Amino acid sequence: MDLSIAAILAQDGIATGAIYALLVLALVLVFSVTRVIFIPQGEFVAYGALTLAALQTQKLPATGYLVMAVGVGCFIAEGAGIVRGRASVRALPMLIGKYLVFPVAVWALTQAAYASSLPDDHADRANVAHRRADGAVRVSPCL
Repeated sequence: MDLSIAAILAQDGIATGAIYALLVLALVLVFSVTRVIFIPQGEFVAYGALTLAALQTQKLPATGYLVMAVGVGCFIAEGAGIVRGRASVRALPMLIGKYLVFPVAVWALTQAAYASSLPDDHADRANVAHRRADGAVRVSPCL
């Protein structure tokens, strides 16, 4: 193992440790406020990781459609409260922005990220793994 591989492994370890530290910090904050362990929090991390993995492999993730569907469902539920008289009609523009415009904006950003080429960390690792003894790098396509 040469210095470049050690540096890549150290960088990967620091990034993974930072992700775990943020997850633990979020769990501690939620538990300290509510005194309830928020177990589904790992699913949010998994959705984010799988969305990024799909974007890096040039596939459109379905989480954008999921966000829009949940936003429409929440708007319908809040709209039913307005119709029943539990909420003011003046709240309707805020509800449209929060539950309809924001999810569509997230979907549009996902489309823009899908159209562009995101950096692929695995391609760099594969190129480093194919380094010859004389220091030349043999570039091979990553599958």
